[in-house]
Amino acid sequence: MVAHHTHVYRKVVREIAKATVKPRLARNKDIASNFRALFAQSGRPEDTQRFHHDMQNALTFLRSQREYKALLERYNPLIDLTAEERIEATARRVAVSSSETLTALHTAASCLKDLSPVAFPTETVYGLGAIALNATAALKIFSTKGRPADNPLIVHVSSRRMLQTLLPQNYTLSPSYELLIEHFWPGPLTLLFPCDHSLIPDIITAGQPTVAIRIPSHPVARALIAVTDAPLAAPSANSSGKPSPTRAEHVLNDLNGKITIILDGGPCEVGLESTVEDIKRVLVNGFSDTDTPIPQILVHRRDFRDDALEQAPTTPGMKYRHYSPSVPVTLMHMSEVPLGIEPLSPSAFLEDLKRSMPHSPNALRVGLLMPSDSILMKSLISDTTIQWREFPFGLVSEPAIIARRLFDGLLTLEREGVDLILVEEVPEENEGLAIMNRIKKAAGSSQWIAIP
Repeated sequence: MVAHHTHVYRKVVREIAKATVKPRLARNKDIASNFRALFAQSGRPEDTQRFHHDMQNALTFLRSQREYKALLERYNPLIDLTAEERIEATARRVAVSSSETLTALHTAASCLKDLSPVAFPTETVYGLGAIALNATAALKIFSTKGRPADNPLIVHVSSRRMLQTLLPQNYTLSPSYELLIEHFWPGPLTLLFPCDHSLIPDIITAGQPTVAIRIPSHPVARALIAVTDAPLAAPSANSSGKPSPTRAEHVLNDLNGKITIILDGGPCEVGLESTVEDIKRVLVNGFSDTDTPIPQILVHRRDFRDDALEQAPTTPGMKYRHYSPSVPVTLMHMSEVPLGIEPLSPSAFLEDLKRSMPHSPNALRVGLLMPSDSILMKSLISDTTIQWREFPFGLVSEPAIIARRLFDGLLTLEREGVDLILVEEVPEENEGLAIMNRIKKAAGSSQWIAIP
């Protein structure tokens, strides 16, 4: 009996050792002492069968817990972390997949701490980052881009915990913000918060009382912020007014010689920010069963105009022309024609175009940034006297793909040396609202077309 007890006891001790943490001194002494007490009290013969049964159950439980923990560590090693810790840990694990990546991140972080800007990928575009709490570092963003000083910057953080360090002490998130953060962070949504001017330099906010902040979802962006251990101010990594870069080569072509480091994280997956419809849907669903009024969603220049706000914008992109390549861009409309405008047929438009351009017709190079299933594109390219450069940016029914390829298309056609870029409108709904906002800012002119 003693031998059997000793054998079972050793099996239990081994399972406790496997199931608990290392080093040995950190293991749960209470569990071990409880089992020793249980063995010490199990010497009576009438208890042998029950004791054996209990020990087998205990062994089965310990083994299953150990195997379950091993599975969690293999497939979800962040199970015991808070949501904020999970963001940072995921960023480190996913982005730091090799020693080369880790070295690049530490090199970039050192560059940032030396107050030099660094280009890095986010899910929307490549950003030009500098430490947000240092005015000298932030000033280099403006000088590198040629950005007007009254155009505020977005601050990027890697966690809710880092966000909290930037906010005034007595500030409490509103229910609306809690809901939006829960659904869209990390991700392409920027929110305005009251600015602690003792902490955040005025150059970041252009002297405004609010500061724009978001948590990016791109693992390289989050890893860089986490490794640097500081929030990063980051507009798009391009010369001011040019199309935003969605690939590392876009940054290199534009800012080569002006910055030291570009972290290449591949093409950006999203291209544009969260849509108004997505935000509205989350707020309606979140407050429909409560007494809290559902916040209204108003789009500037669609639902209201505010000239004073445009002259002193609280967020980037409200005052200055953006996203324009070095060649002219014309927005091609096929929707309802405004009063007083006479639409042209494709052939009439092309004849006017040839007369207005200084080239001979067969030397004219025109870029087409249009949906893959565009009727207008098929009609235009039937004129073979023009050298066409096509960049189909997805089906009309796939606005998310169009959003992802828009800036890439503008920059690619510009690099191919076209004389003019024609961009076809998309329906202004869902992602189309954001797409058309960018196209209208990039275009210098508009033309309405009627297909016979």
